[in-house]
Amino acid sequence: MYRLILYIIGFLCPILSCFGQLTVCPECPINTVQSAVEKAEDGTHILIKKGVYLVNDLVIDKKIQIEGEPGAIIDGNEAGGIIIITSDSVHIRGLRIQNVGKSYIKDWAAIKLHKTKGFIIENNHFENVFFGIVVEKSKRGIIRNNTIHSVSESEHNSGNGIHLWHSKMIEIVGNNVSGQRDGIYLEFVDKSRIENNICSDNLRYGLHFMFSHEDEYINNTFMDNGAGVAVMFSKKIKMIRNTFIKNWGSSSYGLLLKEINDAEIKENLFEENTIGIHAEGTNRINYFNNNFVRNGWAVKVRGACFKNIFKQNNFLFNTFDISYQGNLNENQFDQNYWSSYTGYDLDKNGVGDIPYRPVKLFSYIVNRTPETIILLRSLFVDMINFSEKVSPIFTPDNLLDNNPMMREVR
Repeated sequence: MYRLILYIIGFLCPILSCFGQLTVCPECPINTVQSAVEKAEDGTHILIKKGVYLVNDLVIDKKIQIEGEPGAIIDGNEAGGIIIITSDSVHIRGLRIQNVGKSYIKDWAAIKLHKTKGFIIENNHFENVFFGIVVEKSKRGIIRNNTIHSVSESEHNSGNGIHLWHSKMIEIVGNNVSGQRDGIYLEFVDKSRIENNICSDNLRYGLHFMFSHEDEYINNTFMDNGAGVAVMFSKKIKMIRNTFIKNWGSSSYGLLLKEINDAEIKENLFEENTIGIHAEGTNRINYFNNNFVRNGWAVKVRGACFKNIFKQNNFLFNTFDISYQGNLNENQFDQNYWSSYTGYDLDKNGVGDIPYRPVKLFSYIVNRTPETIILLRSLFVDMINFSEKVSPIFTPDNLLDNNPMMREVR
């Protein structure tokens, strides 16, 4: 029995930090974070008490936990990066990390992880950072419930809140990111999940990702950014129950899709954006059960968009519902609700008896000559829209919703 107990203890030691705890405080024998990391062994738990600790380029190359009590502040004094993690299984939580230096040639970050796996960064507050969290060539990590905030004035001297490069199987969950260049940035990041994050008031994009495949984006909010989300050169992505709201500007949008294939965009809300969705070079995308509410353009379809399906979406009080660049249509619109539909339903089956043509001639004119938008509410516009509806010349004659719904889709 005694040997069995020893065996169980030996098995659980790495999990329960049996190597003990090191405490850091201004009056303690260990009064710097640097010295605590130097003394630590794999499995050590470092507890940082209330106080301000100056830290720069601290390398963590051991499997340790670092936890901050309320009031524990790690300050980079704007002299460079702060924490660099190169070991697997590092867990950092409960710290306020602030004042990262700015650089035009280096990605200085509050926390940078390089070639690691099994990490957890959670419940931290990042303030006045260049880059908040940078992850390079890593996998199976969690970035959870962190707040990242800066006051950035221009893109060239600001970094991203959460920045991932060449990584996979990363969970980014429950973070709040504001005042950065991009809230969340991913490049070459596969099989990852981005869920329940709030990205607001960022200079460029709330979320920006490229060359990133088989990822899921669920229940995120992108609000008041330069533009909401930019998605480029990616495939097999899922964007479900996200909110894109109040992303206004002369070239702004809720969601930009460029060279995207085989994706699912479902149950999202696009509200009060200049453009809800701007699509270019997109193929085989299912747009199901989305709500487009009071946008300038709900959907702008540019060139090379084929075999996309728009089904059971609600288009509510947008200035323009659908905009097309040319007069050819290779996409399907079916069973959507259009607030501007004026048809009838004599058989009372909930489906309009006459098809709906969502592309108006005036949207085509505005695309070519933006200044004509001042004529939006004029009788002249109503006349040309009616004439195009009767005999389409400039807009796709086969772009019809043959089964327009009479009530909003729930």
